Amino acid sequence: MTKTIEEIESVGPIVAEKLREKGYSTIESIAISTAKELSNSLNIPKETCDKIIKDASAMASKIREEAKGDASKITEKMIEDAKHTISLEKQAAINEIRNQVAEFSIMISEKILRKNLSGDKKQKALIAKYMKDLNLN
Repeated sequence: MTKTIEEIESVGPIVAEKLREKGYSTIESIAISTAKELSNSLNIPKETCDKIIKDASAMASKIREEAKGDASKITEKMIEDAKHTISLEKQAAINEIRNQVAEFSIMISEKILRKNLSGDKKQKALIAKYMKDLNLN
């Protein structure tokens, strides 16, 4: 979230305008300046400049902390989304492997049955065996 120099507690509209005219357009640029620099540039007492710098530094620190917190939340969300995506892709891969195993099993069974029942005699013998088993049960 972008904050303006007017939001610094000790900066009013007139001082904000003077700051901008002298090239201090951001909170950070004010926070890293010295009281002597500001006092000479703005022609205001050094004590007032100390307060402005102190307030700007506090606000800049707060902005950095908020940005870190926001970045952490975004990072956590990205990690959670990545874990969810990985889980879905893993499940899809497992399902694909299961389907392929089932297809291979059917193909192998089909080849074995064709080989074992390739002749008319073998087919009749198998049918007779199953019929015999059915009659016994």
